[in-house]
Amino acid sequence: MPLPGGAGLAERLRSGERIFSFEFFPPKTDEGERALWSAISDLAPLSPTFVSVTYGAGGSTRDRTVRITSRILLETGMDAVAHLTCVGATAAELREVLTRFELAGITNLLALRGDPPDGPGSRWVPVPGGLSHADELVALAAQAGGFTIGVAAFPEGHPESSDLDADARVLLGKQRAGASFAITQFFFDAADYTALVARARAHGVTIPILPGIMPVTDVRQIERFAQLSGAAFPEALAARFRTLGDDRAAVVDLGIEVATELCEQLLAEGAPGLHFYTLNRSTATREIYRRLSVPAAGGRAPGATGSMTG
Repeated sequence: MPLPGGAGLAERLRSGERIFSFEFFPPKTDEGERALWSAISDLAPLSPTFVSVTYGAGGSTRDRTVRITSRILLETGMDAVAHLTCVGATAAELREVLTRFELAGITNLLALRGDPPDGPGSRWVPVPGGLSHADELVALAAQAGGFTIGVAAFPEGHPESSDLDADARVLLGKQRAGASFAITQFFFDAADYTALVARARAHGVTIPILPGIMPVTDVRQIERFAQLSGAAFPEALAARFRTLGDDRAAVVDLGIEVATELCEQLLAEGAPGLHFYTLNRSTATREIYRRLSVPAAGGRAPGATGSMTG
């Protein structure tokens, strides 16, 4: 039974309610921000459990992240999650950001280490007085008190992990530090997600692990994201998109079809919900919702057969 709209994220997570959420990024221009609010307005009627707002490299969009997240809370009534990373900040500076979140009424956050300042694949080096791992940031936020804390999980393993079991142990460390839920990196094979959940549960992880969904609307963009994140864009799937050439409408249609099939499979296998990487656009997500017949306000979707919340 869905909880009332005023229920907080922590309460919704404890209830076992299906979680449906959308991710946005803070644009660097006023024009981009207008497009963002258009997408938020389009998606608000779907009554997501929460929306999240990312955090630019090195905190480059910190002010916009705080302002946009706070505005979502004030103007839409939707629960909001602000991202926070360790990149380019000391522990003292991160405590200041947490205080800003609190003053802005932001009580949910996604705690991430972030990419190395010199780019993916380079060696991670914290600033003097900074943090080296996401579990340290989780612990910092937990010590501050009053936050519901989410973390990242990686169906294909973090690029820097020695193996998949080590990756599962890292997730357990984040849970022990105070994390209440996890959101995965995007992926295209449901088997990668179910294997991640099985590994995590075997190592003692009990928090909900939300699968992250990124509909393909631009093949080159997805290939670039996959390369940067270490996620696989399966060759057989890529080939299906390449046959469409520069027919953007056909690419979007196929992207919606593929994402819908993935979502249906994940929900049928018991995923606790879905998290959509919207890229500040609404069309694909709205259409996937329509095809899934997802009820508003976090209700259960057709075909649900249990829960992977552990």
